[in-house]
Amino acid sequence: MTFDETVKKIKSLEIQGAENIAIKAIEAFAQKLKETKSEVKLKKYANELKLARPTEPGLQNALNYCLKTRETKFALDHFKTNQKNIAKNGSALIKSGMKIFTHCHSSTVERVLVEAKKQGKKIEAFNTETRPRFQGRKTAEALAKAKIPVTHCVDSAGRSLLRKCDLFLIGCDSITNSGKLINKIGTESLFDAANENGIPIYVCTNSWKFDLKETKIEERSPNEVWENPPKGVKIYNPAFEVVDIKKVKGIVTELGVIKPKKLYRTLRKKYPYIFK
Repeated sequence: MTFDETVKKIKSLEIQGAENIAIKAIEAFAQKLKETKSEVKLKKYANELKLARPTEPGLQNALNYCLKTRETKFALDHFKTNQKNIAKNGSALIKSGMKIFTHCHSSTVERVLVEAKKQGKKIEAFNTETRPRFQGRKTAEALAKAKIPVTHCVDSAGRSLLRKCDLFLIGCDSITNSGKLINKIGTESLFDAANENGIPIYVCTNSWKFDLKETKIEERSPNEVWENPPKGVKIYNPAFEVVDIKKVKGIVTELGVIKPKKLYRTLRKKYPYIFK
């Protein structure tokens, strides 16, 4: 895949999943590193990739690292190796017979569930379709392919379906410096439902999604919701929302399962370069 193709596919959401996006962006930047050593050109290429998905701090942090060090292997290894580590850490939370709920599409959550299945645990998944782009269908397809029973529902039925579950696993787009989680719209209402019913919530994510800049919430095209609405109808289509991270029990990372209040200190000690 060429550099321009990668940029286009990230921007159009053809490439999904924050870690997958970061990996493809690093690979595209590596192509340009072979072609030029020009500081100006490399900054331009990095910026093109960043602007393709400005709401993804994993992408931003990875490219900042690659631009600063002029190498990509460590960044690629960080994401690829840690996909397995996060899956193992997350699967340890799952017991055989559990019903697990998830929202939107997270390749990280998929890997956690598939790893639990490989360990011989009998599990069942429940997930939302996640309008208006239906990212939840991608999750359902992947889990069904892995022979994990999955029940798929419209977003408005998510709350009632969640009550049947034992565990809520979800990915995230970023974790902010002020202790907030940014994830797909609809996350907070589902978190509240889980907390009301005593269902533990764990966020499964790579630590490089920590966001010092606190990215602005993206509002996407109204055409995604209604292509030709009647005159006088205004469409509100936020892609994400901000949720207090205190609503979750823990964050499943490559470093283990971390309590929300310990996350900042742990990451600053392990990855000081993403705080510079």
